[in-house]
Amino acid sequence: MSKVKLMSEILANKIAAGEVVEKTMNVVKELVENSIDAGSSEIIVELLDSGVKKITVSDDGIGMDEEDATLAFSRHATSKLFDVEDLFNIESLGFRGEALPSIASVSHIRLKTSDGIKGTVVEIDGGKIEKIERSDLQKGTTITVSDLFYNTPVRLKYLKNLYTELANIVEYLNKMALSYPDIKFRLINNEKVLLETDGSSDLLKVVYQIYGADIAKKMVEVEAENDDYAISGYISYPEVYKSNRNAITTLVNNRVIRNNELNKMIVEAYHTYIPKDKFPIIVLNIFVDPILIDINIHPTKMDIKFSKMEELKNLINEMIRKRLRQLLLIPKASVRTASAVREVSKPLVNAFYKEEIEVPEVAYEEVVLDLQTVAEDMASYDTLEEEKPRIKKMVPKGIVHMTYIVAENEDGMFIIDQHAAAERINYEKYLKAMREETREVIAPLIPISIDMAPNEYIIAREHMDLFASFGIKLEEFGSNTFIVREHPTWFKEGYEKASLMKILELVATKEEFSKEKFIEKTAITLACRMSIKANDYINMEEMEYLLDTLRACENPFTCPHGRPTIITYTKYDLEKMFKRAMD
Repeated sequence: MSKVKLMSEILANKIAAGEVVEKTMNVVKELVENSIDAGSSEIIVELLDSGVKKITVSDDGIGMDEEDATLAFSRHATSKLFDVEDLFNIESLGFRGEALPSIASVSHIRLKTSDGIKGTVVEIDGGKIEKIERSDLQKGTTITVSDLFYNTPVRLKYLKNLYTELANIVEYLNKMALSYPDIKFRLINNEKVLLETDGSSDLLKVVYQIYGADIAKKMVEVEAENDDYAISGYISYPEVYKSNRNAITTLVNNRVIRNNELNKMIVEAYHTYIPKDKFPIIVLNIFVDPILIDINIHPTKMDIKFSKMEELKNLINEMIRKRLRQLLLIPKASVRTASAVREVSKPLVNAFYKEEIEVPEVAYEEVVLDLQTVAEDMASYDTLEEEKPRIKKMVPKGIVHMTYIVAENEDGMFIIDQHAAAERINYEKYLKAMREETREVIAPLIPISIDMAPNEYIIAREHMDLFASFGIKLEEFGSNTFIVREHPTWFKEGYEKASLMKILELVATKEEFSKEKFIEKTAITLACRMSIKANDYINMEEMEYLLDTLRACENPFTCPHGRPTIITYTKYDLEKMFKRAMD
């Protein structure tokens, strides 16, 4: 008797649901993407208990007739893909024909749809069609998924808590709203509105509606293109960052994607502009011929492969770095008042309580005016020649707490962190020196000896040619000891041995050695160690030299670790605080 048998379609769908439907967000994702593919201009997502009890997605798309409404729940039934050639030109969000039957196999579903000619209601229980009947002719589709995983309790057990499930849905809907600013999105959980956009096609307005006015004012438009890719979107000022990557939204032809290599490169473009382990707010839409990408990697269709990845990475990196160089990045230290603009997006916790938490709302028009003013300010810097200082000359007036230099010019008052400023200056000096093809060296009058641990000594010995390329001439001297015969002239006087020790240690502790990363790390380390510190006394002449040298830096606004070097109170800010100027 044969042991090999074809499994039933319902069993196959339940197995597929293990990949397609891992959490409530996956259900929302598949249904919303179907609504977008149906040409909807408005999509409403209503949840009960974060979608665990019920998920309803309504749209005003093209709808379906009765035949399509029933066939849609058959495995691999799709209206978007028909032959192998279509795989190389996928433009719709959905195409595999797995989502609806997989969802239906582990829930109760009610589908109400109309193409404007005929209305249909289909009810499905655990993958079996229980009822088909007529409905009204209101064009569009409403699909309700109830009691998710009711017949697979082991899957239900692995759902996260309600807050986590809801947070995943909110994050996804936020990204979809950013992907399609021309579509109205509304997200409701337990009768509380968590997201509402107006479909006005204004991407910056969607940023405002998701992140609030303070963030929207600190976003700047970017765009770039080459022969294969066109990119547009918004990036945040370095002073605005998050503690995780969730605010990095990368899209390909309006599809929300997941690509760690791309996200890592975006973060690296902000290197030294933001602190380590902090992440910018990014919305980038990458437009590319579908033939150059592969999205048929995973059933969720969020993973993607690019055929010309290096070209794309270089384009994005150059675009972001160029835009950051054009901006004046001195944070304003203005004092907030009770009437200051506040974020109007309500916290997620509101969704679980009936009492409304009052958050004063601000008309969007006020923010637009503010954003236009910021854009006009930035435009004046777009035309700056790169060799000119990006900050006007500042005149030092004194120092506070032996750390913060107070300076002024006609624009206002500036407070400069002397250590952060010196770090930036030294970092750029060391970076330039280590990258130069030729360099000046000096032979110490008394050779410097450096003792190392045996394991570190072995690794360092393997990189003798590297040290020589930086102007460091080493000789082996006995067991685990080097003699330094020559070193670069840019080593700080009196700290030559400390600098050499640091460089050797960096080589010895590197797991995967990269010369460029080594140069970067060395420049940061030396800049931190060799710069003046907080509480180090400097006189007025030294302050002036520090500020003038800082102005000449490529990026005078942050230290190599991403902390600000300088903040400002504009003249108007000061006049407001002292009531010389009234709003």
